[in-house]
Amino acid sequence: MTQECVVVVDPISTGGSVAFDAFSKGYATVAVWCNELMPEFKSHLPDCCISTNFSFYAEVDEKETIAATAAAVKKAVDPMKIVAIIVGGESGVTLADKLSTEMQVRSNGIFSVGDRRNKSVQQKAVKAAGLRAVREALGKKWSTVEAFVDSEPMPVVVKPVESCGSDGVKLCRTKEEAQAHFNLLMDGQRKVGAQDAAVLVQEFLKGQEYVIDHVSRDGEHKCVMVWVYDKRPTNGSAFVYYGMLPVDADSKEAKILIEYTRGVLDALKLNNGPTHGEVMMTSDGPCLVEMNCRSHGWDGAWVPLAQALCGYAQPGVAIDSFVNPEAFAKIPVLYPCPFKAAGQTVMLVSFFSGIVKSTPGYDKMRKMKSFVALQTGYKIGSEVSLTVDLFTAVGVLILAHADKKVLEEEMNMVREMEKTGLFEFEEEIDPVTYEASPDLNIQQIRSGRTIRTSSFGETSVKPAEKSMFLPVVLALGVGALVGIMVGKTVK
Repeated sequence: MTQECVVVVDPISTGGSVAFDAFSKGYATVAVWCNELMPEFKSHLPDCCISTNFSFYAEVDEKETIAATAAAVKKAVDPMKIVAIIVGGESGVTLADKLSTEMQVRSNGIFSVGDRRNKSVQQKAVKAAGLRAVREALGKKWSTVEAFVDSEPMPVVVKPVESCGSDGVKLCRTKEEAQAHFNLLMDGQRKVGAQDAAVLVQEFLKGQEYVIDHVSRDGEHKCVMVWVYDKRPTNGSAFVYYGMLPVDADSKEAKILIEYTRGVLDALKLNNGPTHGEVMMTSDGPCLVEMNCRSHGWDGAWVPLAQALCGYAQPGVAIDSFVNPEAFAKIPVLYPCPFKAAGQTVMLVSFFSGIVKSTPGYDKMRKMKSFVALQTGYKIGSEVSLTVDLFTAVGVLILAHADKKVLEEEMNMVREMEKTGLFEFEEEIDPVTYEASPDLNIQQIRSGRTIRTSSFGETSVKPAEKSMFLPVVLALGVGALVGIMVGKTVK
């Protein structure tokens, strides 16, 4: 029997987990790389692809036209049958829709009112469907959004129209701050040649943010997990991820969020494949932040946790939704309740900066009873900055245990380690470059060396400002943890 082929468009971050699952199930797995993706990120694969015998059957770069790209894919896999074309990373969403339509395999098709990946297109479609949507203005010039800013109570959120995670997103408290960040984002998008570069200015939604993961087939939406984001203002930044916690499927919040999110999926005609919607639960109900038309990101770090909690995880279910309808039919419409274990995904936050001499915090974490995995690109000799976004986080820690008390105790230990220092740093420092967080009221750490804390002079650059351009550049389509995971290790 001739082997069948699964194509994954931009298989980076959790997209690599999708590709690995297809490979593990015996399919020849082909990577198609879109032109938008920066070349250095093609090697950004999760550990499951690196530590095994995984390999792509072929790799194809996007051509000048969709027809030419389709022809190149057919030539690369001939005589095999292509049974699925699935999106991997954020940058591949649009190409995956077009290529699957062109090659007449299962597809969400071309959305008639615009690019599904465009956040403004999403909000307009959701509003047209009668669902709560964000007040917003979209523009390529400040003059086109200025009147909206004048009419909206401060603060407002300014962000790129195409991004992932909180990359490039800023809460602006004055009109002047909003204009400056608008211009910064437009300049950054132009420099990397982003498709349909534009900037959104939105109302600031007050409430708790959740992420709702689904996998769909022919319009049947199966919720495979609801997570609640733990975001806090830290180190001068308004949005810093501290982690993701699973939400009980029987909770009132989960039931409301799932119903709303399925309405969003219908409005966007996302009838096939994996998605994860970010939704704010406000005082007047749920409101879409954005719908990501792909598997949940975070470099797939959460996959082993989801498997421990539910017995399955989104990437595997996504493959089955395309190639194995019988297996997909066995997945419940709603994930299990109660969970099979207690666990959570932890973003590691650095309140210090310097050159790493040793990693005592990591060493202690690996010995914890609830330890599942630690993903980080930081090692001896690495330069650590204060954590102000996903790209300056210092790792992703997965914890799970049958006993909830054990998880809680060890989670508290992790947060204490962050404040006392995950790393030992080199003694020689430049006081202008290296600092402790302004959130910590300290002048010295245990080694005895002094560190500048919360004072920023007129010529100083706050951490959030120093790190802003990198998220602007990387926000345009890579997996949510690319910035911290290049050269990562997983143990």
